[in-house]
Amino acid sequence: MTHHDIVIIGGGPAGLAAAAAARKAGIQDILILERDGVLGGILNQCIHNGFGLHTFKEELTGPEYAARYIAMVEEEKIPYKLNTIVADISKDREVTYINREEGLVTIKAGAVILAMGCRERPRGALNTPGYRPAGIYSAGTAQRLMNIEGYCVGREVVILGSGDIGLIMARRMTLEGAKVKVVAELMPYSGGLKRNIVQCLDDYGIPLKLSHTIINIEGKERLTGITLAEVDADRNPIPGTEEHYACDTLLLSVGLIPENELSKGAGVSMNRVTSGPNVDDRLETETEGIYACGNVLHVHDLVDFVSQEAALAGTNAAAYVKSGKEAKAGRKVPLLAENGVRYTVPQVLNVETMQDSVTVRFRVADVYKDRYIAVYYDDKLISRKKKKVLAPGEMEQVVLKKSSFADYPEIGRIKICTEVE
Repeated sequence: MTHHDIVIIGGGPAGLAAAAAARKAGIQDILILERDGVLGGILNQCIHNGFGLHTFKEELTGPEYAARYIAMVEEEKIPYKLNTIVADISKDREVTYINREEGLVTIKAGAVILAMGCRERPRGALNTPGYRPAGIYSAGTAQRLMNIEGYCVGREVVILGSGDIGLIMARRMTLEGAKVKVVAELMPYSGGLKRNIVQCLDDYGIPLKLSHTIINIEGKERLTGITLAEVDADRNPIPGTEEHYACDTLLLSVGLIPENELSKGAGVSMNRVTSGPNVDDRLETETEGIYACGNVLHVHDLVDFVSQEAALAGTNAAAYVKSGKEAKAGRKVPLLAENGVRYTVPQVLNVETMQDSVTVRFRVADVYKDRYIAVYYDDKLISRKKKKVLAPGEMEQVVLKKSSFADYPEIGRIKICTEVE
């Protein structure tokens, strides 16, 4: 059985950044496995700008951002296999993959980095009544058809869900000459970045209807229209609020799900809120030697944060391989998300072996105004920062410094929460 020091599953922005960081940390034997025919992942179809402001201090398109990391991998001569499907990862880090040239192959890894990204939630998860006519796409599928395959998917468009891909596709369809009639969102707040609401909807006069959902899909062979209705606090349609829209295309932007079937097969413990693995401050999962980063860990809003996180995973996986074992000394303290904070990543922090500082990322559960983000060590308030607006579509973060734990040798938990005055 062939052995590699680090095997990275996924050649998108997370996998590429992890590979570059692991090589910089001194690991020569790295292999990237990618199921697509090219490196770069989802960024290849994201032709809009707005990427790279944090990482490269300039505004890039998705393909340009990906090209920077692909160039790093090529310059370092890090090997990768394209059109390669990973079928299984075992708890002891045996990776089984299949491709046309080699057939079915099993290799042994010193460390595995999970960087498989995420997928879109399909129509089947919505329980919307109606037939299955042509003209219904997930927003990401429509984006690929337009930006890579060169097809215009429709002319009269309704978008359900206000995630970032849906918002961006509202602008993209408009620029292609289509009429986007409405963007409907089940929740009372948008799931996308504020800047995308402004730049993709407001700038083009596209209405956003919050607390609305589709209650009927019309058309048998081809979509002919949909019916929207307002929903109450329990998300049930309110009789008498129905609105009909004639359209030939419906785009669904109703959430992203981390691709973790392989993670579960490797015995990785999963988080019920993020749908990604539970990790410590090293981004190591509870299965030793397996690390996770990017959208397979939790869904990000900015690819720059994906790259930062992946670089940390690559560096720590390299340290694990070089040491031959994980540093188990020290006490791992759980991070608790409470009072408006939905989750934290990481979920556990080793206060004795951690780096000088650890960035904890999280999302809130609702739109909050004039609230504080507070950090407690046990019941002791450590920090409190006021935010004018907190929204689920915007990822937040706090930085915990190792030096701050010196006065708390018996700490039992770290709590991150929101607070009012």
